[in-house]
Parts: sequence; structure tokens; C-alpha cells
Amino acid sequence: MDDLVERFRAGDPSAVRDVYRRYGGAIFTVARSMVGDPDLAADVVQETFVKAWRAAATFDANRDLAPWLYSIARRTAIDVIRKEKRPTRGGHGPEVEVAVTTMSFERTWEVHEIRRAIDDLPPDEREVVRLTHMEGLNHNEVATRMGIPVGTVKSRSHRAHRRLAAALRYLLDTANQDDDSHVEGGEDR
Repeated sequence: MDDLVERFRAGDPSAVRDVYRRYGGAIFTVARSMVGDPDLAADVVQETFVKAWRAAATFDANRDLAPWLYSIARRTAIDVIRKEKRPTRGGHGPEVEVAVTTMSFERTWEVHEIRRAIDDLPPDEREVVRLTHMEGLNHNEVATRMGIPVGTVKSRSHRAHRRLAAALRYLLDTANQDDDSHVEGGEDR
């Protein structure tokens, strides 16, 4: 743990990822309990880790990291709540009430697990996945952006998707078990 704190204090990006993996779920729980909305809670988590990363050099390595992160999350959540309650200013149409669909706990957990699996990919494969799925680029556009041949993009994409399928297979198994429990009498037809 001391090594992780020292690497975190030094601004090591892999340490930041490790700290996020270790504390991200708990920080999300704190944020969600304060702001209610899961999207706002996700924003609080992201901002908490950005603030922590920026202030990492000032963290006292003799203290426990968790309370420090919770404190940052709590202050960030309060800021978000204040900002959300602040009335908007002119220059736009009237506000309209819309129905908001929140993600279930199970879906939130699945998204977290998928993000974790993507973070665990080798950097070259992770970048291909990010560009194709997050930025919506096709293989040719990814090749141009990364300065590599299209064939390399395709092979990295294939390897990444194989790794993700293997790493996340348990999510499908869990979903299939849930489906089986809904079949009449608990038996397959």
C-alpha cells in the first residue's frame, strides 16, 4: 500500500488507475448517497479523482488514503448540489420537465466492470477500443489518428475484443442465470 501511495503522490498514471480501481466504487457510493442522481454521482467521482490527482503531491503519506478521498468527494458533491440548485441565467428557452430514467444498481455495476476490463487492456489495444467505441471512429480513421496500418488496428481490435469477452464472460453467465430463474418452474424448456 505504501508503494501505491508513493507512486500516487508522484503522479504516476498507473497508480492513479490503481487508486481508482480500489476506491472508485466506494467514492461512487458516497457521491450517489449525497446527490441521488447516478449521472451526477459519476461526475462527482470523476471530479474527485481529478482533484485528488492534482493535489496528490500534498497528500501526507502517513495518513490513510480513503478518508482523504472521501473528504474530497464529499466537498465535490456539495459543490455539485449547489451548482444544480443555482438558477440558470437567460439566453435560452424555458425549462421543460422531462422523465429521467436512472440506471439500476445492476446496470451501474456492469458499466463499472466493463470500464475496469477496458482499463486492464494493454495500452495499444485500449486506445483502439477507446477510439472506436468512445469516439466512434472506423478502422481507417483510427489508423490515421494513431499513425499505424489498418491491418494493425484490426488485429489490435480483434485481440482487445477477445480479451474483453473473456474478462466479462461472467456478466453474460450472470444474465443467463437470471433469465433461467424466470422460466416456469425454474427448468429450461
